[in-house]
Amino acid sequence: MRSHLLNDTTAERYRRSVTEGIERVAAKLATTDRPFTGVTVDSLAPVVERIDLDRPLYDTTAALDELEDVYLRDAVYFHHPRYLAHLNCPVVIPAVVGEAVLSAVNSSLDTWDQSAGATLIERRLIDWTNERIGLGPAADGVFTSGGSQSNLQALLLAREEAKSDSYGTLRIFVSEAGHFSVKKSAKLLGLGPDAVVTVPTGNDKRMQTVALARELERCAQEGLVPMAVVATAGTTDFGSIDPLPEIAELCEQFGAWMHVDAAYGCGLLTSLRNRHRIDGIERADSVTVDYHKSFFQPVSSSAVLVRDAATLRHATYHAEYLNPRRMVQERIPNQVDKSLQTTRRFDALKLWMTLRVMGADGIGELFDEVCDLAEEGWRMLAADPRYDVVVAPSLSTLVFRYIPAAVTDPAEIDRANLYARKALFASGDAVVAGTKVTGRHFLKFTLLNPETTTDDISAVLDLIAGHAEQYLGESLVHAS
Repeated sequence: MRSHLLNDTTAERYRRSVTEGIERVAAKLATTDRPFTGVTVDSLAPVVERIDLDRPLYDTTAALDELEDVYLRDAVYFHHPRYLAHLNCPVVIPAVVGEAVLSAVNSSLDTWDQSAGATLIERRLIDWTNERIGLGPAADGVFTSGGSQSNLQALLLAREEAKSDSYGTLRIFVSEAGHFSVKKSAKLLGLGPDAVVTVPTGNDKRMQTVALARELERCAQEGLVPMAVVATAGTTDFGSIDPLPEIAELCEQFGAWMHVDAAYGCGLLTSLRNRHRIDGIERADSVTVDYHKSFFQPVSSSAVLVRDAATLRHATYHAEYLNPRRMVQERIPNQVDKSLQTTRRFDALKLWMTLRVMGADGIGELFDEVCDLAEEGWRMLAADPRYDVVVAPSLSTLVFRYIPAAVTDPAEIDRANLYARKALFASGDAVVAGTKVTGRHFLKFTLLNPETTTDDISAVLDLIAGHAEQYLGESLVHAS
């Protein structure tokens, strides 16, 4: 079994095995003609369950053949231009090269003596991101597993910085379009069920600052502590960007920590044309970025950034066997001192390779392309009598609803839209997302693929309408 260990004696076997795996994936990418096969849980689960994990195949080729049946054939392929569903991006090749390198070397980013140069690369990328945001010379941060963890850590720091003797008095303010991880984080941080105050949005799906001011005033009057305001730069459902400068003013006035969840909108940090859309982000106390959304990086690649590096001490614990206190005096950089995680992948290498090969402007150009596509898609939907579209895009998301001319019952329209999404997924021809707006079912395009065209959008809209009309026709027959 030692022949399977990656070392100096097995380097050639490693080369052959990885090359074979890469060739399989390349073949799938080259021949995939739709984003999904439409496979069902009921049909695929028995195939997986039949595999006896206690009986190895002892052969890489055989294992890859089997993987074709249980994964590669039926995977959802985000690179396909008609994958229009969630915040999953196609990935850039330099990042995939970085992924291959980091997996094989297998550095762990908790301590210097496990990572050396990897530690310095991550720190340089944190500094680079902070420079792009404009957080100032005292800023710092650390890579995380994703936006939810970044939000959790930011709110942990905010909780510890809040001036309160009781967690029960702490309040977090977030818009009704904000990410669910804010409420989840509050629970994980031991805050009460009333800790998160939801602030309404306007028709543009941005936080209403008048309503925020009112809630902050009420908080003060009731003797409660405004622990944090979470402003969103790119909501999951609408891509909307909260009014960051106005929120920053209110945070300063009421002494609240300002966190900007820019997991989606962080791509604007590299845009030459649209960076102004997130003006005000530089006034945040902490920021979440997900490079694996709008920087076209493989999952996972995220970071939490802070204005004041000293606040990261709230996540610091020392262990003699790992990062003893003496290392601080010796100026040995241990990233575990800043992180909620201990063992941690060198995910920063993917972004490093991307910047060194493509440059920041290259990333920004790709993200600008999908934002431009969303504008075109918005105009198409607004001009199409079959559809009702909710709001003009701030980034690259469109939320809309099929509206049949002959049906007025909102519940029946809900069912038609739900059916259309399910039928489209089952066909594998395209993948779209869904959400609720004012209690009604809507469909959603999340456009993150620069290869997607207006022709793709038009074709998918026709497919949705066809499935919805089929449902309504069958429903009418059954009703009669």
